[in-house]
Amino acid sequence: QFQLVESGGDLVQPGGSLRLSCAASGFTLDDYNIGWFRQAPGKEREEISCIRNSGRATNYLDSVKGRFFISRDDTLNTVYLQMYNLEPEDTAIYYCAADLERGPSCGDHRMMSAFFGTWGQGTQVTVSS
Repeated sequence: QFQLVESGGDLVQPGGSLRLSCAASGFTLDDYNIGWFRQAPGKEREEISCIRNSGRATNYLDSVKGRFFISRDDTLNTVYLQMYNLEPEDTAIYYCAADLERGPSCGDHRMMSAFFGTWGQGTQVTVSS
C-alpha cells in the first residue's frame, strides 16, 4: 500500500520557522516526483514546490520564494519543506503528494496537479501572534 504521512505542522508566531516532513511507505520517494501543496480555508489549493526523482527542485509560489525550501533525505525516505520567516498568510493545511505514474507533474513553471495521485492527510500550519 502506498502511503504518505505529513507531520511537523504547528502554531508558530510570525517570523518563526517550521520544518514539515513527508514520510513515504510502500514506495521509494526518490523514484518519483514529490510535491508540496497548501490550502487555506475558503481558498483554492496552491502549488508550492516540487522535487523530482532526479533531485532537482523547483519552487512555484512567488509568495514563498526565498523562504520555503524543499529537500529529500533518501535514507529516511522523507521529503521536507523547510519554512522560514513565516507570515500569517502562510496559515493553511499543507499536503505532500506523489506522482507514482511518472507523469509530467513538475514542469518548469507549474505543477500538473492531476498527475499527483497519492496524497497525505495534511498537516496544519497556523501562523499567529
